[in-house]
Amino acid sequence: MSRRVVVTGLGMINSVGKDKESAFRAILNGECGIDEITLFDASTHSVRIAGEVKDFDPKLVMNPKEVKKADRFIQLGLHAALEAMKDAAFDENLNKERFGISSGSGIGGLTNIEKNSIVCETRGSKRISPFFIPSSLVNMLGGFISIEHGLQGPNLSSVTACAAGTHAISEAAKTIMLDGADQMLVVGAESAICAAGVGGFAAMKALSTNNENPKGASRPFDNTRDGFVMGEGAGALVLEEYQSAKNRGATIYAELIGFGESGDANHITTPAPGGAGALRAMKAAHKMAGEPKIDYINAHGTSTKYNDLYETMALKTLFADNVAPISSTKGQIGHCLGAAGAIEAVVSIMAMRDGIMPPTINYNEADPECDLDYITDGARKADLNVVMSNSFGFGGTNGVVIFKKV
Repeated sequence: MSRRVVVTGLGMINSVGKDKESAFRAILNGECGIDEITLFDASTHSVRIAGEVKDFDPKLVMNPKEVKKADRFIQLGLHAALEAMKDAAFDENLNKERFGISSGSGIGGLTNIEKNSIVCETRGSKRISPFFIPSSLVNMLGGFISIEHGLQGPNLSSVTACAAGTHAISEAAKTIMLDGADQMLVVGAESAICAAGVGGFAAMKALSTNNENPKGASRPFDNTRDGFVMGEGAGALVLEEYQSAKNRGATIYAELIGFGESGDANHITTPAPGGAGALRAMKAAHKMAGEPKIDYINAHGTSTKYNDLYETMALKTLFADNVAPISSTKGQIGHCLGAAGAIEAVVSIMAMRDGIMPPTINYNEADPECDLDYITDGARKADLNVVMSNSFGFGGTNGVVIFKKV
């Protein structure tokens, strides 16, 4: 009934690299992009650290006159999308009416919302930028990118908090499987490092306050973890119907063989006890994939108490004594919110491509309740044939994707 879906293009930008290869190498090397915040004056904030993309020039991917029309999350998304499209190497015969986009972001243009709210309050509504709304809407990520690349197929958008990037992948796959498109460009992007963003998460007590040690602040699965660290960036994947990719001689990185989605129906921010919701998504993805042996798991692994604990519990419930090696790359790049799933899918596929699993950095003190193999001793070589990537978001929204080597 459904058609096979493969990955033929990849792109990535985050706090340790502005392209997929440099970012992946830095992640493998355990480099950390978390530092003091420079995007706004955070000197009076309780949290003053984040994983910023330093020295990013949007004019490299946009007409300089258009930059003011797009929030930073869109600019980062355009950057990753361009890399993925170049990587996929389409020729001039591409049917763009059969090529769609599936974008995802958790918050969207929060920086512009904050900026224009201040303008409205202090200078009056007539001084609000006419570009405010189009630069802030989450779906404008896909809008800008589809215009840039002339993609005339389905234009979809997922706004599911920290699962948005992963859900964008599964929505794109469904579209291809149901013959709604032959190719789909998936882009997850986020840039919410502003006073309202950092202040809001800090007010929830969700963020690490380890301001004196930014490089060691994000500590997934470590017993001393005290919250996540915000990151920013974008990940992009070109998904394509298998026969289409074969016919044009495309490089095929992986096949998407399973995805799962679920809702916790439990609490607006705390995961369901025991990771019950996450487990349902993982189980659904694993079943769809044909219940293969999983060789590597890129965990959601936020460095928060209950996320790390409940994800561990869910994995143990599903796989019993056969849980694959796990890592969370959020120690290196922070939690990129709605972009996390797309970035981590790219990382997972590249790990499979190169036969090497990224490390979980800053793991110094074992949590007796988190007792799996979190790859804490540096990057580890392995023969990887099937990889899984997990994403869970506020509101109890969960997404899981499984890729295999072709």
